[in-house]
Amino acid sequence: MKSSIFLAAFMSLLTINILKAQVDESKILGEWTSPQKDSRVLIYKVKNIYYGKIVWGSGSATKDEKNPNVSLRNRELIGLVILNDFKYEDGVFSGGTIYDPREGKTYKCKMTLRSDNQLSIRGFVGISLFGRSEIWTKN
Repeated sequence: MKSSIFLAAFMSLLTINILKAQVDESKILGEWTSPQKDSRVLIYKVKNIYYGKIVWGSGSATKDEKNPNVSLRNRELIGLVILNDFKYEDGVFSGGTIYDPREGKTYKCKMTLRSDNQLSIRGFVGISLFGRSEIWTKN
């Protein structure tokens, strides 16, 4: 009897933790505004991988002019996927990259939800210690 009660309590806690992780994880989905307020990125999920594409921009550049690949410099910034291949684990979206069209550079990246409407984004080279962070705001 005691083992049945323990098993039921354990399964309940496990289910609650799984549901909590799913709720927290899904809060990243939607549109986010950069701190400069000059662009918006839509973060979306395909299977278990997260991506983000530019859906609005107010800057003067409309093309990916700084891309190191000359053949890509004519592509539109609106619709450009700049967040690629993120996986969620233990409260962190990691394993992905962020492309900065202002510089034409791609960086390793990790993202963490600070609250329901604040997303910390850290782009880095090599290890996370050598990088830059921004806080994006949810629309």
